[in-house]
Amino acid sequence: MSPANSSTWPVTVIEGTPEPDALRDILDLVGAAEDEDGNPPFSEQSLVELKAKAGGPHTVLTLLTHAPEEKSPTEGEDLAGVAVVVLNGSEGVLEIAVHPHYRNEGVGTMLVDKLVAVRGLQGIKAWSHGDHEAAADLAASYGYRAIRELWRMRLVRHAPADTPAAPSSFPTPDGVRLRTFVPHQDEGPWLAANAAAFAHHPEQGAMTPADLQARMEEPWFDPAGFFLAVNDAGDILGFHWTKVHPARTGQAAMGEVYVVGVTPAAQGMGLGRTLTAQGIEYLQNRGLSAIMLYVDADNEPAVALYRKLGFTKWDSDVMYGPVSATS
Repeated sequence: MSPANSSTWPVTVIEGTPEPDALRDILDLVGAAEDEDGNPPFSEQSLVELKAKAGGPHTVLTLLTHAPEEKSPTEGEDLAGVAVVVLNGSEGVLEIAVHPHYRNEGVGTMLVDKLVAVRGLQGIKAWSHGDHEAAADLAASYGYRAIRELWRMRLVRHAPADTPAAPSSFPTPDGVRLRTFVPHQDEGPWLAANAAAFAHHPEQGAMTPADLQARMEEPWFDPAGFFLAVNDAGDILGFHWTKVHPARTGQAAMGEVYVVGVTPAAQGMGLGRTLTAQGIEYLQNRGLSAIMLYVDADNEPAVALYRKLGFTKWDSDVMYGPVSATS
């Protein structure tokens, strides 16, 4: 990979929410990268932060570089690459997307060099979605190594009867019933249950009311696919929030086991299996033959459960950090 000439590929830094035109260009680039790779280059949280109004708990730095006219297949300068850093105090997460037309031009290096110049890499970790070789090489050039692996697992079935994950296989415990999420009623109790269930999770456990509201405003949100396990007092003991990804170029619509959580007080009741099976049946009844999920590779109990339900490893995302960093 030969570095591009940074004098002809200038990098612009935006702090906070990009203007609508810039945001549209970023989302177009993200879509082109996903169509090419089969992986979204940015996490959902980064996209939420890019669209968020000012005043939230996070600071967002966006770095953009445009290709010079002689490199562009269209008239004018195309957006060639974008880096997004979501900061929470002194810590941050970096993600980079490079348009397929402009790969192997040193675009990622330019973006990181600019980040080093304007802020430095202190406290910054970086995700590579799909664990691209180019991302591993870029990380190594800055003294970063892999510190966390997130698996994508996939279940492919043609009908609910084909899967071992039927809800009847995992009955609801006595004193517990399943119902669906009710907007304008369950937000606060669910956030409390989510924080308890994911107290040690670096992303999910930190979800805020604004984060939840942003997801509820997305086109994919459907409370009918958001299952809650509650006791006789109405307390939320566990949940399974499903998601449907629309069809993309070369890929059919796909369901997702988006979030499954069980509060500490309800551990050991088998609610995780019951809720997961309920969500899988719901997604398959919607005609989705493929269902995916994310799980930390070192979460052996969760991986074992998902394998039992018929999921297999499909792909992986890797987080990189300084050699001294811990996940």
